[in-house]
Amino acid sequence: MATTDLKLEDCGSLPKPGPVGRLMRLAFGMLCLAFVNGLLDLEGDLLSENGRVKSLLWNGIILCLFLVSYVVNIGYSLNWKKRPAIVSATLLAVVGGIGYLQAGTFDTILLARTLFIWEFYVMAHLGLSFVLAALIRTPGCEMRAIPHLISLITGGESKEHVCPVGPLGPVDDWEAKRGS
Repeated sequence: MATTDLKLEDCGSLPKPGPVGRLMRLAFGMLCLAFVNGLLDLEGDLLSENGRVKSLLWNGIILCLFLVSYVVNIGYSLNWKKRPAIVSATLLAVVGGIGYLQAGTFDTILLARTLFIWEFYVMAHLGLSFVLAALIRTPGCEMRAIPHLISLITGGESKEHVCPVGPLGPVDDWEAKRGS
């Protein structure tokens, strides 16, 4: 697994994504936002007829636990390492435990709402960052798209971050070599 440590680079250190990298970012963003749309479809109806937390909420836990440290660390220029994932897992366990103590089950509306809010944030931030990165050609990791946009608006510079996981870094490097 890739490290969640923050390793910011100077502005201009990384290649801007080309057409393939931008299309991949857009596709990943649309996948994340499709998940968010699925969550929105559940809003107000988070439990099934038999009182269980709906499967979409359960299905997002592992992915969001994996992604939350990257979203927080790289997106906000923090070096909290795995703490966002640890805090998230602890929060979910505590909320599940409270539900279990109160109702004798983990499938409670409290856990469902907590999962909904947490997964909505992680996937919406990631999805919007992917789409924004595709539109403004953010170099490196899509989680730097918001700081990159701010730098474009203000005329300043924004630090860059190599994509820690996935195919985007190698695709950007390939496109940069191909273009030169």
